[in-house]
Amino acid sequence: MTFLSGFSAGIVAGSALAATVGWIAYRRILRLTARARHAERMAELGTLTGGLAHEIKNPLSTLHLNLQLAREDLPRLEPSSNRLANRLELCEREASRLRDILDDFMRYAGKIELDRKPLALSRLCEELVDFFYPQAQLQKVQLRLRKCEPDITVPADERQIKQAVLNLMLNGMQAMPNGGDMILAVSATPDEARIEVIDTGTGIPAEAAARIFDAYYSTKKGGTGLGLAMTRRIIEEHGGSVTVTSEPGKGSDFTIRLPRA
Repeated sequence: MTFLSGFSAGIVAGSALAATVGWIAYRRILRLTARARHAERMAELGTLTGGLAHEIKNPLSTLHLNLQLAREDLPRLEPSSNRLANRLELCEREASRLRDILDDFMRYAGKIELDRKPLALSRLCEELVDFFYPQAQLQKVQLRLRKCEPDITVPADERQIKQAVLNLMLNGMQAMPNGGDMILAVSATPDEARIEVIDTGTGIPAEAAARIFDAYYSTKKGGTGLGLAMTRRIIEEHGGSVTVTSEPGKGSDFTIRLPRA
């Protein structure tokens, strides 16, 4: 009797365990299915919005060109022509700005094709410092590089990573309109490599730091809000991450983390 009771209890316990495992597996399948459907919807939305942006860009380019031609055809000596020319020039500038916004959007929404090769990060940052140095001098920004010795290599697309870091450098430069210091630092752990872009600019308030990588969020007048969003997308396509720590009035530290394997 004791044996049968134990056997029955074992069957009940085993059934309960199997039911629990089955339920967990079922919930996991539901989550994966929902995630797959979400990915499909996002891919379809990206295709639709990219096509829409392309269709808008073509007539916008035609509009921009005709505004320019109309302004050139106006008589130069009549006072009314000058006022009309100024208005046409304003429309031309706005059409050009819309075209630039569409270009940025198409780059952001489009598919990123990665050409992964061994990339030496200290060498890449040296090239960026050399490229950015004249602009830094004009804005009275002291630009420095802290390299990692020996150089760290990661499997990455050089052109895309350069663009991601350059976006962070431009953001830091805009945060220092009266000059300051900017440091590019390369470091590594056994699992990941890091590129830091550190500035001594105005810093970022906590509420803005939480949204600074969101598309179309910008605290700068005239900014499109896609530069930092594009940086995050590029780094996440590489399997990495980008974060920021900042203190208003003291500057910001943007950190890119890339897997070494």
